[in-house]
Amino acid sequence: MSIHPAVRIGHVHLKVADLERSLHFYRDLLGFEVTQRMGSSAAFLSAGGYHHHIGLNTWESAGGSAPPPRSTGLYHVAILYPNRLELARAFKTLLDAKTEFEGASDHGVSEALYLRDPDGNGVELYVDRQPSEYPRDVNGNLKMVTEALDWQGLLALLEAE
Repeated sequence: MSIHPAVRIGHVHLKVADLERSLHFYRDLLGFEVTQRMGSSAAFLSAGGYHHHIGLNTWESAGGSAPPPRSTGLYHVAILYPNRLELARAFKTLLDAKTEFEGASDHGVSEALYLRDPDGNGVELYVDRQPSEYPRDVNGNLKMVTEALDWQGLLALLEAE
């Protein structure tokens, strides 16, 4: 059996320690819109009017701590931007807020920024390249890489506006 090619991952729901702190990150810094709030225990956020891309709740985690290193759980949630300019805008907003980044990579198929949300969850902000631009080996197989992201070139897009 194989999964239907139109299947997509629809949303992520995160346990957080402090809802307001997480809302500041996802709403105020990343720009997601709150579509529904359940008092002080949960909120649902989206881009573009979708019911929700991100759910945040404190139902089992209010005041909790991040999982320890070398434990199982979520590695990161990946947020796909429609183009490099929008990724550059997000990058600049986070830089202005003095956000700490864990990395920035060019994977050949995509360009990505890596950071952590206030609860220690990994967050990848990325933009895909067109499939025709994907690096391939001599047999035509996909050949992803991890190289340094040209973050200066990314930010230069903002100056060209």
